[in-house]
Amino acid sequence: MLIDDEEHIRVASSQALDLAGYQVQAFDRAEQALAVLDVDWPGAVISDIRMPGIDGMAFLQRAQAIDPDLPVILITGHGDVSMAVEAMRAGAYDFIEKPFAVEDLVDTVGRALDKRALTMENRRLRNELAVQSKPGPRIIGDTPAVQRLRLMIGQVADTGADVLLNGETGTGKELVARALHENSRRREHNFVAVNCGAVPENLIESELFGHEAGAFTDARSRRIGKFEHADRGTLFLDEIESMPMQVQVHLLRVLQERAIERLGSNELIPLDLRVVAASKVDLREAASRGEFREDLYYRLGVVTIDIPPLRQRREDIPLLFQHFALVAGARYQREPPPPTAEQLNRLMLADWPGNVRELRNAAERYVLLGESCGYDIEQMVSGDIEHPPISLPEQLECFERSLIEQHLKANNGSIKDTMAALGLPRKTLYDKMRKYGLDRDNYR
Repeated sequence: MLIDDEEHIRVASSQALDLAGYQVQAFDRAEQALAVLDVDWPGAVISDIRMPGIDGMAFLQRAQAIDPDLPVILITGHGDVSMAVEAMRAGAYDFIEKPFAVEDLVDTVGRALDKRALTMENRRLRNELAVQSKPGPRIIGDTPAVQRLRLMIGQVADTGADVLLNGETGTGKELVARALHENSRRREHNFVAVNCGAVPENLIESELFGHEAGAFTDARSRRIGKFEHADRGTLFLDEIESMPMQVQVHLLRVLQERAIERLGSNELIPLDLRVVAASKVDLREAASRGEFREDLYYRLGVVTIDIPPLRQRREDIPLLFQHFALVAGARYQREPPPPTAEQLNRLMLADWPGNVRELRNAAERYVLLGESCGYDIEQMVSGDIEHPPISLPEQLECFERSLIEQHLKANNGSIKDTMAALGLPRKTLYDKMRKYGLDRDNYR
């Protein structure tokens, strides 16, 4: 930001900085700059000292109140040098005395921006450390759909409310359930997962509620069921649409009374547990067809979280694929070859009916087989790559975002090297990064 009430200085300085490759926001009043300044603003500020309204000294105080680490460079007249020295003691980054050479201005701004970049990087690392220090699995992705998903998890994780997860096969319903558990005060107790579709119908009641010795043939000893095992923790019921109707009645009673009776017992056992259920079908429609109890649907759906399929978050595919490839490389002690931007673009255009699970399997095959076995990117997905009905501009934007992101990663966030690799002017690159929500600090 450049603040100066003298138009000729404002224009000349802006042009000099623009030619040096910097983006400049110029203001003739400090009030205008303060209106757009916040703690996350990544740049430096150049301000004249003597201005009408809020002068440079007052601006410095207000800017430091917003962010004490913000580098502020003051432009001083000959009689203002002692004032500028005083301002530096108060926290200003540097001062430049009029008249000044363009080279001095550009050099000072460059040093100030380097300092600011280091400050922002340290903040990012501290924030990342805080995030990584939180318990629970990471939900990878940066698309709006995933950001909304993380926000909902954060909102309800520690409330204890029962949750219904809706999502297609392979979207990560158990991952979300574990995130809800690990980010709650129940994290110190059991997370118990039951796939309702995998338990035989004649055993599911015993599996869930447990039984006493002699409750039925072959029940030779007492058995603690999944509900009781999840006491004070979280019970995850996957594929709940597969639960038999008779068991649904018992589940509804457990949810209402928070107590169970083991098979063969009349003793009521109180429970303190949270139930997270997951379905790959629309339970409301299943209830309307008489295939799922309507009262149970409404009891489970205190909070409903929809997990987006991979085709609705295509921009996350490169990040997910490379994450899974690195994990597989570590597991199999192999160094996976980095996929090219063209390969990643082709992955982004695939339909992925198996969603994230299918993408993870494809990344593992890529690491295990690779190009040495003639394993081509086309073979990563089950069957031929299908091209879903997305427009050409959308496909081009997906490719462009992926390409810029890959070069930022390869160049550790260096704008200069990324400009050279892509053959783009600095302003064009910054505009595209802003369009796609890319921050170079995330790639250092």
